[in-house]
Amino acid sequence: MTGRTFDSQGFRTAYDQVMAKWPADREELVVTTRFGATHVNACGSRDAPPIVLLPGGGGATSASWFGCAEALSRTHRVYAVDLIGQPGRSTREAGHPLRTVADLTAWLDAVLDGLGIDRTALAGHSYGGWIALHYALHAPGRVTRLALLDPTQCFAGYRAAYLLHALPMLLRPSARRIRAFLEWETGGAALDAEWLRLQEATAGFPMARPVTAPRPSAAALRSLHMPVLLLVAADSRTHDPLEVAARAAKSLPRVETAVLPDVSHHALPQTDPAATTRRLLEFLSR
Repeated sequence: MTGRTFDSQGFRTAYDQVMAKWPADREELVVTTRFGATHVNACGSRDAPPIVLLPGGGGATSASWFGCAEALSRTHRVYAVDLIGQPGRSTREAGHPLRTVADLTAWLDAVLDGLGIDRTALAGHSYGGWIALHYALHAPGRVTRLALLDPTQCFAGYRAAYLLHALPMLLRPSARRIRAFLEWETGGAALDAEWLRLQEATAGFPMARPVTAPRPSAAALRSLHMPVLLLVAADSRTHDPLEVAARAAKSLPRVETAVLPDVSHHALPQTDPAATTRRLLEFLSR
């Protein structure tokens, strides 16, 4: 449901303002799949090892990686993907909706194929972390390293208070309700002004219902033997950070966990991006 007519021009303007924070060598790529056209923002040397970045759901978009893109592009070829059916510049194909985990992994297979990537490091924030984890389980031979930034529904469920605060925004999205929700979850932290305007501009975006189930089983997680970095937001109101860290440590054979102080779920990865990027680069360089 939407609370207003979507302002597509306003959204594009807000999107471009955040993308202006990206490195000057940024390229816009489009990969055609049977599920739709996938928009990818790329930067860094084409000869560098690749890293694919998946944003959170809702209004996150690939633009949300603006604080990390430049530093990551010094050592890697960065590919930040707009999720199909979510706010961004990817477009859906009506005849082939994304309805299952198998659809999502087939879509990401096609994106990597279209980019000419055989194997890659993969990072995801929030819902993007859920997709990244499922993809690593689907195609472990294609993922060299997996980084999960406060992933949702992977190791613990949502807090009831989080869902209650999100409900008005989900039922009748508006710029005011989006801002109020983000201010609540981030505890009034100083958020990037252009990024916040982009979140507000997603109100009314014609989103598809995302695939959100099932949660990966404990047996499946134990089979994942690639190196995994889990960055947990200490002040997250989305889920219990300690529960996320504990369950990941119990389930993943090769997980390295760091709790990021003074940061909430929706403030990642923009809040203190230098610290987040440093953790990512240390993990990728090993």
